Amino acid sequence: MRAVTVAVVIVSYRSAGLAIESLRSVAAERAAAGAQIRAVVVDNASGDFAAISRAIAGSGWQSWVTAVLAPRNGGFAYGNNLGIRHALQSGPVDYVYLLNPDTQVRAGAIGTLLRFLESNPLIGIAGSSFENQDGSEWPIAFRFPSLVSELSQALGFGPLLRALDRWAVARTMSQAAQQQVDWICGASMMIRAAVLEAIGGLDEGYFLYFEETDFCLRARRAGFATWYVPQSRVMHVGGQSTGVTERDAAPKRLPAYWFDSRRRYFAKAFGIGHAMAIDLVVLATYPLGWLKRCALRQRARSVPYYYRDFIRGSVLRARNRIGVAR
Repeated sequence: MRAVTVAVVIVSYRSAGLAIESLRSVAAERAAAGAQIRAVVVDNASGDFAAISRAIAGSGWQSWVTAVLAPRNGGFAYGNNLGIRHALQSGPVDYVYLLNPDTQVRAGAIGTLLRFLESNPLIGIAGSSFENQDGSEWPIAFRFPSLVSELSQALGFGPLLRALDRWAVARTMSQAAQQQVDWICGASMMIRAAVLEAIGGLDEGYFLYFEETDFCLRARRAGFATWYVPQSRVMHVGGQSTGVTERDAAPKRLPAYWFDSRRRYFAKAFGIGHAMAIDLVVLATYPLGWLKRCALRQRARSVPYYYRDFIRGSVLRARNRIGVAR
């Protein structure tokens, strides 16, 4: 494999300790990956910049790790774009590797993604398989959300869900085979530099959620495929920055920015009219799913206040359509 450069970008918000442990796992990979690896850690204006800088200096990582202080907390896409720009300004980069602070790369994880992309020059994005903190598997990749997937999720009926499984957003993947997918979790995403040159960075109109979905969709439309590479393994705690997506916890109320991001994604992906039709379907069918959960005494599985918050954040409301697809 030719000598290549990988820029690791970690965006931290009140997760300095986790970010440093993630960097420690990257440090162990630097010699084994067969590439020049440098890293940028962005503190998204959380007050942790000094602590992160001290930890980098104390670990002797100044030669390959740079800490960057964001002027504001502009969200996940904003922080990653800031880190990407800093990495590109520091010298040539062949690949950018987005890594969540609440992850630890397992042995060979970075090198495996790198070798896969080097061997497949037409593929633009590659992502890892995940394991939970207790070592259990989380082998998930994704399909693009659609009207059918929204209908299926709103209803939640078992037989219907099985009939619509081919449209379900989450996909349980084989741990043996590499496979093309629609999009992958942004917690471990290696991006060919040519993709960034073609489509730019992540859309900063998303504060949090849907930004990697949008990015992979734009890459697909520009001719760059996304693949799931299970031989690259990463431990991901999950939900540590927001508390919303903790995998073993009961559903929690979704923040307003989740609905903002969802609205933006559907408007950009399908256009305002199609996005409005999708929201109408959800509004019409979600009560049926809720009644089913009540009948089965499964109300605890429902996201609190989802229907009320969905209405407030829907693209059907005129004020929510202003600038949404830009």
